[in-house]
Amino acid sequence: MNSNPLTSALNYLQSVISQRFEKIPETVDHERFSAGTLENDLSPFAGFIKIHMPDPTEFIILMLAIAPHVQPDFFNRIISKYLPEGGDFPEFGGVRGNNHRGLLPTGETAQFVIAGNNLEKRLVVQRVFSGEHWFSKKHILWLEQVHPGEPLMSGKLILDPETVELLTSGSISKPRFTIDFPAEHVETEMEWDDLVLHPKTLQQIKEIEHWISHNQTVLHEWGMKKRIKPGYRALFYGPPGTGKTLTATLLGKYTSKDVYRIDLSRVVSKYIGETEKNLSSLFDKAENKNWILFFDEADALFGKRTDIRDAHDKYANQEVAYLLQRIETYNGLVILATNQRGNIDDAFIRRFQTIIHFPTPGAEERETIWRKAFPPQIETSQDINWHQIATRYELTGAGIINVVHFCAVEVLQSKVYVLSLAQLETAIIREYIKEGKVV
Repeated sequence: MNSNPLTSALNYLQSVISQRFEKIPETVDHERFSAGTLENDLSPFAGFIKIHMPDPTEFIILMLAIAPHVQPDFFNRIISKYLPEGGDFPEFGGVRGNNHRGLLPTGETAQFVIAGNNLEKRLVVQRVFSGEHWFSKKHILWLEQVHPGEPLMSGKLILDPETVELLTSGSISKPRFTIDFPAEHVETEMEWDDLVLHPKTLQQIKEIEHWISHNQTVLHEWGMKKRIKPGYRALFYGPPGTGKTLTATLLGKYTSKDVYRIDLSRVVSKYIGETEKNLSSLFDKAENKNWILFFDEADALFGKRTDIRDAHDKYANQEVAYLLQRIETYNGLVILATNQRGNIDDAFIRRFQTIIHFPTPGAEERETIWRKAFPPQIETSQDINWHQIATRYELTGAGIINVVHFCAVEVLQSKVYVLSLAQLETAIIREYIKEGKVV
C-alpha cells in the first residue's frame, strides 16, 4: 500500500496542532490539505478523500480520529514537546482508553485544534457532530455518549472500525458474531434448482427478487422515494426444515448481497435496555450496506403482546416497538421467520409487504427432493420406488437431507455403493424417532 498521502496528512495534522499550541488565543486559518499527487494516487486513503471531499474542518476531525489507530503515540509526542515537564492541559481535551496507553482525542480536542478560544468557531465544530452531518448519516465518525451532566464535547471521537479498515487497507472484513454484533453471515453452495418449494411460495419469492433488482429505479429514477419507504419487509412462516433460511440465503446469493442471520432468541435479554442496545449496534452496522437481515425465531420478540401487568411487560413491549421502528427505517430487505403465523401479533402483520407460507412439502415435492438429494456415487436398488416413499413418509426437506446424509455414511462404511430399500427405511424410521413422530 502506498501510504504517502496518509503520512502527509498526519504531518499536516501535526503542524496544525503545533500551530495551535503556539497561538492558543489567536485565530488560525487552516488551508485545505493537499497531498500533492492525491488526484492520481490509488491508495485507500486517497480514494476515501476523493469520494467524500471533506472541508478543512472535517478533514482535521477525521485525521484526529484516525491518528491513534496508525500512530499510538501521536498526541503524546506533540504534548510532551509543549509540556516537557508533564502536567495537565484541560483545553486540549482527550481521555485515556481501557487498553490504549496513549491519549485519545475528544470533541474538545477538535474544538481546541480548530477554533482555539473562538466561541463562534467552536460552535461550528460542535455542529459537525450533529445527527444531520454526513459523518453521522454515513456512520463514519461520532462522539461517544457521555454521562448525564458532562459536556457533550468531552465524548471520545469514535471512528467506525470499518472506516479505519477502509482508510488503511482498502477493504472491509465481514463482521464476526459477537455480543455487540449478534448476527452471523450465512451463505450456501446450493442453487435455486436445488430448492424445492410449492409453486405459489416460489412465485412470491421471485417477487422479492424483482424488488431487489428494481427498487432503486422505482425510488430514484421514477421519483417514488417521497411516497414509499425505502426498505422491504417480509414474513416467512412454516414448520422447521421447509426452506426459510435457505431461501433467504439464495436471495442474497443471486442478488450479490450479504445475508446475516439473527437469532432473536439469542438477542433478547432479560436485562432492561440490553435488547435495544444489541439491536441498535446491529442496525447501525448494517445501515447503507444493502445487507439482507434474516431474523430467525421471530416469535421470541414478536409474539402476542401482553397486557401491562408489571415493569417486565412494559419493557418487553418497548423492545418490540424499538425493533419495529428500526426495521421500518432500514433501507434494505428484512425477513422475519416463524414456525407459526399465529404466533405473530396481528398488529405487526400490516408492517410487512409480503407474507409467505412455507408449507410442509406435499408428496410431489417430496419425490422431487428425494430424487435430487442423493449423490450420483450412490446407486439405489430397483425395489426403491420414490413415489411410494414420498407418499408414505411425510418429511420436510431438512428431514430428507438428514436421511440422505445417514445413508451416504452407511454406504461408505459398508463399501457396497448400492442403497437397499431396507437401509433407506431404517434411516427414515431413525429420523421419525428423532422428530418424535409415530411410524
